[in-house]
Amino acid sequence: MYRTAQQRLKRLLDLQHTQLMRNSAIGVEKESLRVNARGSIAQTPHPVKLGSALTHPCITTDFSEALAEFITPPLQQVQDVLGFLRDTQQYVYQCLDDEFLWATSMPCVVDGETSIPIADYGTSNSGMMKHVYRKGLGYRHGCTMQVIAGVHFNYSFPPEFWPIYAELEGNRMPMQDFISESYMGLIRNLQRFGWLIPYLFGASPAICKSFIGSKDTKLQSFNENTYYEPWATSLRMGDIGYQNNRENETGIKASYDNLQSYIDSLICAITTPCPEFEKIGIKVDGEWRQLNANILQIENEYYSTIRPKQIVTGNEMPSLALRRRGVAYVELRSLDVNAFDPLGINERQMYFLECFLLFCLLHESPPISLSERRAIDENELKTAHQGRDPELKLTRDNTPVLLSTWAGELLSEMHGVCELLDKSTEGSPYCNALAAQQKKVDNPELTPSARMLQEMRDRGEGFYHFAKRMSEIHQHFFTNLPMREDSQRFYSELATKSIEDQKAREAADVLNFDEYLKQYFSQV
Repeated sequence: MYRTAQQRLKRLLDLQHTQLMRNSAIGVEKESLRVNARGSIAQTPHPVKLGSALTHPCITTDFSEALAEFITPPLQQVQDVLGFLRDTQQYVYQCLDDEFLWATSMPCVVDGETSIPIADYGTSNSGMMKHVYRKGLGYRHGCTMQVIAGVHFNYSFPPEFWPIYAELEGNRMPMQDFISESYMGLIRNLQRFGWLIPYLFGASPAICKSFIGSKDTKLQSFNENTYYEPWATSLRMGDIGYQNNRENETGIKASYDNLQSYIDSLICAITTPCPEFEKIGIKVDGEWRQLNANILQIENEYYSTIRPKQIVTGNEMPSLALRRRGVAYVELRSLDVNAFDPLGINERQMYFLECFLLFCLLHESPPISLSERRAIDENELKTAHQGRDPELKLTRDNTPVLLSTWAGELLSEMHGVCELLDKSTEGSPYCNALAAQQKKVDNPELTPSARMLQEMRDRGEGFYHFAKRMSEIHQHFFTNLPMREDSQRFYSELATKSIEDQKAREAADVLNFDEYLKQYFSQV
């Protein structure tokens, strides 16, 4: 079953190349909900001291003014990525007045849809487009779901890895085509094995009842203010989280057979009208409600656990950037915010994820059939809602298999991959990270989701009190951390420059917004 991965790994190990994986590029995007003293979503604007959310390279907002997003640049060392993420959040805390960052993926004390301020990016056309897109998300899917926070792990293999790997594979296609094809194979395998991420790192087994509101739910009551599921790992990744339900009704599903089919399926979705979204209206009484009434407003609306990515230039559409220049890196999107770490993600997680992605690259990756697609979706939902149940079975090759058995096999096969990665660094951080995950497979009580529920039981607290307590611990960590002068100056200068850049962008606009959108979508 794993023979192809074993053979490819052996060829790489036989090279005795100790620096082969040293120059990989790693980045993290972490979302954090800004809340007031009682844990409600902050109603204040994005702090001016942080700069412009439109043009700042590493401090911005996601759906809501209150949903901050911290972005690291691509760096080669895990420690450097975490250091940048730490410094960024430390600076943010210096700019918050009587507010703090929520420590979990799931929000709390949600006072209905109208309590969620949609992110504002100023009056430029590009800023308006971001704002209207988010308004469209609210009309289409509801605002509450959009303030769920997550962590994205961005990764690209070293430039020098690809020609060596292509030669070992005997592949003679143009290099960028080979790279794109390889990344698409990785993505298909990440989907096949992606249920492992919420099992190992899921940290949302319980939610605040205010998130559901008056809607019916199959979740169980933990106490008067908390819903949960006894074996859940990541309700964020379950059926209460963000889903592209409309795609199933219309028959649109992204294809990952190859890069071109992926691009074509997304372009089809952003150019095909959806009758239900047409009922919302696009521009009503002079007010924009959404960018268009198509199945997807833009590519980013398509929810997926992992995306192929290429850096866009100017107002270039992401799908066209991929078509023109191929895949540059992948974005893994299925990580919950780690409530037990102030940074939201830790070193062992990142070392393991790098190993996991390399394993997914090396493992054979045929196209995903319709029946396998159903199994992939079902496996993800089952793991999200019941992942720690020792009797839980997933579907592999149309056959039921215990999650624990399958997880054990995957981790066993990753050991050689960790040995390869450890050759490019000091010590054995990859093997150590793998061993830590194996303990979670052997004992589900060591998973973050189990630890969260156990703490709630031991302390007699619901989700709100757990999340608020952890948030205050993290706040104490950052506010008591000495800020280096050079770091303080770096973020202060970035904030000032971003505000200037936003003003320049607004002053440079010559088209009205209607014409701007027309030109943008004319790219397809």
